[in-house]
Amino acid sequence: MELSRSAVCTLFENDYHYGLGALVNSLYHHGFRGAVWAGYRGALPPWAQLVKPVQDLHEYRVADACVIRFVPLATDYHFTNYKPHFMLQVWRDYCPDAQALFYFDPDIVIKCRWSFYEEWVTGGIALCEDVNSPMPATHPLRTGGRGWCVRHGITLNGGADVYVNGGFIGVPRGAEGFLNEWLKILELIGPDVSGLSNHKGGDRTSLFSIPDQDALNITLMNWSQPVSPIGQEGMDFKFGGYTMSHAVGPAKPWRKSMIANALRGRRPSLADQAYWRSTEAPIRLYSRATLLRKRAALLIAAGIGRYFS
Repeated sequence: MELSRSAVCTLFENDYHYGLGALVNSLYHHGFRGAVWAGYRGALPPWAQLVKPVQDLHEYRVADACVIRFVPLATDYHFTNYKPHFMLQVWRDYCPDAQALFYFDPDIVIKCRWSFYEEWVTGGIALCEDVNSPMPATHPLRTGGRGWCVRHGITLNGGADVYVNGGFIGVPRGAEGFLNEWLKILELIGPDVSGLSNHKGGDRTSLFSIPDQDALNITLMNWSQPVSPIGQEGMDFKFGGYTMSHAVGPAKPWRKSMIANALRGRRPSLADQAYWRSTEAPIRLYSRATLLRKRAALLIAAGIGRYFS
């Protein structure tokens, strides 16, 4: 199979290796062939056996024509605030010939053919609406953001009603300047959130509750070239989605007790279901017995959820 014209990257540490494995499985299953660049801190995943050193990296062969290249990182930034840095590093140092670069959080799995993503990004920077979208120009957080931009000498080119999620972005060649602008704005935000080692900048009434995502949306307001956002269904925040599932929040699928959650009235989400469909091949994340037990728990939890609903 022909290698993909684009590259994929992500960032992970600790137990997010479970999400990384499921993301890569979903990419491979839907046709991605090439390298996934995975920035990390700490230990390599326990499932990544027989990695081989390649210069300053470690390479893990997933299957024919698909590898993960693990990039050790020494930054003290929270990884959610390191995305534009890492994307620029990957494009500059590792895959300068890529026609597009996609970043996915390691709690996302994709649900459709990979070629759709490469088609999508030809229309501009690929993005997905967040659960908080839309956010009209007259919204108090938009108004506050414009005032912050004026104080920092940032001239906005326009407005946007959509508010996008920071967990995914696809950037076509020629639009790398967007990543530079995102990085610049994120670093300007740093002092307002007591440094970019912090994940949060306050509650949702704060201008920069989620620094990387709020910086991304300010960048979007300041970008004059084409963008191609899709709605909340793009990440399965509402039904009707077909592109990807994003397990937002701290209760990740690999951490959940599905049956206990269902008994509390929280039925398995679309992201939970998509995750457990992506844990077996080509990367085996769990033993066969564990996988059978988890999938049985998912079915029981779904039944309990239907009963309560």
